[in-house]
Amino acid sequence: MACFVVPATEAVVTTIITKSVKNKENKSGKAPAGIRFSEKLGWLNKMLWGGSGLLAFEHLWHGEITPFFPFLTGASEPAEMFAEMAANGVGMAAVVTLAWAGIVGITGKLSKSKTETEPAAEGA
Repeated sequence: MACFVVPATEAVVTTIITKSVKNKENKSGKAPAGIRFSEKLGWLNKMLWGGSGLLAFEHLWHGEITPFFPFLTGASEPAEMFAEMAANGVGMAAVVTLAWAGIVGITGKLSKSKTETEPAAEGA
């Protein structure tokens, strides 16, 4: 019914945070050694927006989203809708965020090991 609302809300929040972090990074003028944090947050945004969009399309396809108020068929039973959002929506948002954290951790380790194994430039 409305499980896609939770990851979509997280996507809105992380998009705002990403814009703020990117502005701070650009103002500092320092080039980071690895991947910028704003770029990593961009990965999370893409994962959240993509998943939310697919879920919204799936709910639209099954007639659970209507073109008239209250737009979600589950809104006729708010307790059931909020229970689904709490159970399914929060779970999906958490899994996506944990997967992103794993990706960020792995890329951090890979870029760290890459810089450690590169030979120093000689004669420069």
